[in-house]
Amino acid sequence: MTYRVLPPNREVDFTIETIPGVAPISIAPYRMAPVEWQELKKQVEELLGKGFIRPSTSPWGEPVLFAKKKDGSMRLCVDFRQLNRVTMKIKYPLPRIDNLLDQLKGATIFSKIDLRSGYWQLRIAEKDIPKITFRTRYGHYEFLVMPFGLTNAPAAFMALMNCTFHEYLDQFVIVFIDDILVYSRSMEEHE
Repeated sequence: MTYRVLPPNREVDFTIETIPGVAPISIAPYRMAPVEWQELKKQVEELLGKGFIRPSTSPWGEPVLFAKKKDGSMRLCVDFRQLNRVTMKIKYPLPRIDNLLDQLKGATIFSKIDLRSGYWQLRIAEKDIPKITFRTRYGHYEFLVMPFGLTNAPAAFMALMNCTFHEYLDQFVIVFIDDILVYSRSMEEHE
């Protein structure tokens, strides 16, 4: 899947407000096995091809590592722990699961939508792009879309989803971060 274009501008951009006076964080790349080098090169090239990252000269930079997925493939992860420690936390409320379940009373028909690469639908605010960088043996890159692993990513994505589905919430749609559930009392109502 090749996009080569960023997602459209939306009502919500992802921002990172750091504690005042914090110096840029720069950590050297972690050691990797040769098989991981190949995967790293492939995934970096894919992200560049999609336009989701670009080369960076930022003084910020975090290392990357891999997490093994259930299917055996490897997920590229940026270790944002140091950046997260100096990030001011967003207090956006995530919905309570028990309240969401209460909405389903009487519903018999359900459609579940799980957004694939949903976080990548949210652009990074221009001023914060230099903070969301990673270092590898192949170069230094910055994200233009919101990656996983940032402390405020779930809250920012929930805000986007609430803006997008606002008029349908509490009627026939439940949203929890990147999971969407459409519910109805009958098939006719569901269609």
